[in-house]
Amino acid sequence: MKADSGRLQQVLLALLLWAKGVRYLKFGLVGASGTLVNMLVLYLGQEFLFAVIGPPRDRLYASLALAIAVATVNNFTWNRLWTWADRVRAAAPGEAGKQRLLQQFGRYTLASWLGIALQYGLTLWLSHSLHYLFANVIAIVVASVSNFLANDRWTFVRPGPG
Repeated sequence: MKADSGRLQQVLLALLLWAKGVRYLKFGLVGASGTLVNMLVLYLGQEFLFAVIGPPRDRLYASLALAIAVATVNNFTWNRLWTWADRVRAAAPGEAGKQRLLQQFGRYTLASWLGIALQYGLTLWLSHSLHYLFANVIAIVVASVSNFLANDRWTFVRPGPG
């Protein structure tokens, strides 16, 4: 019985080590953190920050834009530091390092624009018949696939030799 337990532990450890290296799993975990950030900022914007804006439907535009912007910065940071860390070249010191970071953030933002537009439009459309938070979750799931593919193939492309 003890041998079975040891074997099970070995299999589970091997599975965890394999999962650790799976990029899409990392992307999904970063996306989950971004979803939490997005939902929190959306809620705070909708219920407090933009409460002075007329009906809830009207303030949703501002709340959703802020939520997407904050979640994008969150996701870029964690994807750069963790998901695609093996592809990020060592940053040059000083101004060159800042330029590289800004260039990569620009690429990330451009690569994600379709997903952002998709999430925004889909959330607004779905919120006609669903609660705005539920509509937003559905839109985030749909947009995540386009974001992963664009960022994997362009923003964090594997560096060439040299």
